[in-house]
Amino acid sequence: MKVIITGASGMVGKGVLIECIKSEAISEILLINRTSIGISNPKLKEITLPNFLDFSSIKEKLKGFDACFHSMGVSSASLSTEDYFKYTYLVTKNLAEVLVENNPKMVFIYVSGQGTDSSEKGKITWANVKGKTENMVFKSGFKDSYAFRPGAIIPGKGIKSKTPWVNVVLLIFKPFYGILRKFDSVTTTENIGKAMINCVKYTATGKILNNKTINKMAKK
Repeated sequence: MKVIITGASGMVGKGVLIECIKSEAISEILLINRTSIGISNPKLKEITLPNFLDFSSIKEKLKGFDACFHSMGVSSASLSTEDYFKYTYLVTKNLAEVLVENNPKMVFIYVSGQGTDSSEKGKITWANVKGKTENMVFKSGFKDSYAFRPGAIIPGKGIKSKTPWVNVVLLIFKPFYGILRKFDSVTTTENIGKAMINCVKYTATGKILNNKTINKMAKK
């Protein structure tokens, strides 16, 4: 299986990358990042693309893939509504359009978030934008597509969030990781990666996966 991963410098994306490197089902991994993440592995190829609003320069390199794990995300806290829409919806739309043209039989997985509003009409802007993005992905024409909506996530060893306040929260709760792992409402970066791979291998029930269904899919 050949897969594309975006956002591999972030907490979720790096966890997904680690699981793809470990998986015998994955033969090739293409990373698309703004800057190199500096990881070397025989399975791994990397493209640096400063502008994620234009994939035309790398279009020919995106052919022949079975899945895309789109893990790139931005925080709404530090962005205007216009910029958040641009980096959440437009980036995903541009990527999806190029990939479905080159790989119509691809499985596309978008990392969304807990609290996303599928109606696109709620009072919370970021939730509406993510809902709009999910809905667009589902209508894009891929063989299959999913939205992962993780909530509480325990990172794997050596993995950190790019958002400083998230790292503070994780540090506070680190002594309780052993207990938290027992709850279905909590997932791990490892389980997210395994669940993505298994969505391609086995097909999931339902298009939207929360922590509980992510953990279940990881065990297949």
